[in-house]
Amino acid sequence: MIKLKQIADINFPTRSATYRLHAFEGIDTAVDGGEPRVETAVALVLGEIYSTPPLVRIHSQCATGDIFHSLRCDCHDQLQLALHTIAEVGAGVLVYEHQEGRGIGLMEKLRAYALQDQGLDTIEANLRLGHAIDLRDYALAVNILRFLKVRSLRLMTNNPEKIQAVKSSGIEIVERLSADVAVTEHAALYQATKRDKMGHLSMLTSRIGPRIIAR
Repeated sequence: MIKLKQIADINFPTRSATYRLHAFEGIDTAVDGGEPRVETAVALVLGEIYSTPPLVRIHSQCATGDIFHSLRCDCHDQLQLALHTIAEVGAGVLVYEHQEGRGIGLMEKLRAYALQDQGLDTIEANLRLGHAIDLRDYALAVNILRFLKVRSLRLMTNNPEKIQAVKSSGIEIVERLSADVAVTEHAALYQATKRDKMGHLSMLTSRIGPRIIAR
């Protein structure tokens, strides 16, 4: 059970549009009787989101991609695609969750990168480090959408787990928009692994090919 608390509600100008930024803290009190687990997220809201189902993107934090524009993943490009598309249509919500590295954190993600340099894919690297394939859940995100009174939406995602989380919350998905972005040689294995091993709904056609192992 997540208890949602709004921390801030501010005007937030960006290069794509001027959003309203809502900051949230989610306290999960049902963690096996232990200490409550605290998560944070922000929601960037643009325009009128109630007259028609708004465009929504649930995006997981990626410091390497979002901040440093790493080419090892597609996170930066997917974030920019969402922001620019919301700006183009004039209304929408971007929920930005702090679940770095599919929930394992930045330092563990960098350890996984070191294993990927030796030829492992993202799933194999996580498992080698003792982590689950994907530790994320989207309870905080759907609670934020409920807080914003979003009852139906157009969801930009390729991730079937995000689709299921939104549907299970009772929010209607009237349309799924692709989050496909260009494939680079650095991210080809990463993107193929998401599609071929995690069931992501990408229309990209490349498949997992020969591995290049760092020497």
